[in-house]
Amino acid sequence: MTAPSDVFDRPRIRLKPKANARAIRHGAPWVFDNEVVTDRRTRKIAPGTVAVLEDDNRAPLGLVAVNPGSRILARMLDRDPQAELNAAWFEARLTRALALRERLFDAPFYRLVHAEADGFPGVIIDRFGDACVIQPNAAWAEVHLELLSAALIKVTGVNTVLKNASGRTRSLEGLDDKNAVLAGAAPVAPVPVPMNGATYMADLTGGQKTGLFYDQRPNHAFAARLAGQGARVLDVFSHVGGFALAMLAGGAGSALAVDGSAPALALAEQGALASGLAGRFETRQGDAFDVLTALGEEGETFDVVICDPPAFAPSKQALDAGLRAYERVARLAAALVRPGGYLGLCSCSHAADLSRFREASVRGIGRAGRSAQLIHTGFAGPDHPQLPQLAESGYLKAVFFRL
Repeated sequence: MTAPSDVFDRPRIRLKPKANARAIRHGAPWVFDNEVVTDRRTRKIAPGTVAVLEDDNRAPLGLVAVNPGSRILARMLDRDPQAELNAAWFEARLTRALALRERLFDAPFYRLVHAEADGFPGVIIDRFGDACVIQPNAAWAEVHLELLSAALIKVTGVNTVLKNASGRTRSLEGLDDKNAVLAGAAPVAPVPVPMNGATYMADLTGGQKTGLFYDQRPNHAFAARLAGQGARVLDVFSHVGGFALAMLAGGAGSALAVDGSAPALALAEQGALASGLAGRFETRQGDAFDVLTALGEEGETFDVVICDPPAFAPSKQALDAGLRAYERVARLAAALVRPGGYLGLCSCSHAADLSRFREASVRGIGRAGRSAQLIHTGFAGPDHPQLPQLAESGYLKAVFFRL
């Protein structure tokens, strides 16, 4: 096969002798700035440039996307150093990602691309029927956004592609925070999304992240099994009704959804109405810690309590404070669970691994004066595959207890 004309013109970056080239050969997708020989030439490479990564003996390891301004200086794109990022390259990877989702799901509502695990470093794509929302969280994806969008339309047949530029990751890459319509027209109303017997309303333009969190789908389903036969349930950090609507669809008698965002709770109410569950659904806006405390003071108890907070430990520097926050959530929530009832606690902080998160949760339950059985541990659904060589791709944990 003839190499593309630009192959020999590509920049080359080299690992330092003490860098772990073996890890790269075995699938590690990231190269940090302290692992690369960063001379003046390397520092002048434009963010998002495609380059060849070499070991310290100048043997090529693959094709990488470079951003000299990022802590992650290089992201592995292709093990073939002569690969070309053209339409065929994007279409082949999207076709592979789509095949998995179509095997798993009957309807086109899922995470289509989960970053490194699907061969698109730093790229998230969520699908909502005929629309897709892209989060290009790495400079290389921003540079190739037009190619990616065109390939997405060709492979999936969607007619609307939106760019979501929210999140701290883009700022770490030196990217802007401007959303955009890449193809088609932005939806003028929330998009109904069927999951676990309920209908959720996803705001693709003004909602949090891409508009809906698909990762909790299997954990919603497990919670629904706990909440059958008329249970009274509490869903804290509910967003657009995540656990509450699934538990109502599973037979819960009533559900109270708590969140700090009035727009999110309004979407939850719309979802309850669309699901035929509005008569058993209530919302309460406010700071989750304040509401949990108030419910305790009011003497309220529930058969099932679920807490799904945002990332309290988004980095290693925030880990200790984050674990204390998870412990506090567990303590306040456990006090609201009726004897023999169930408590579900979630973490999307990759810096807090399962063991530490579980320990913090158990400490909080103990501080509430409760004893517990751990009955289930859940993770993100299979449309959020993990890359075994990248711990960060397995960020979501959910632990369920019987108290």
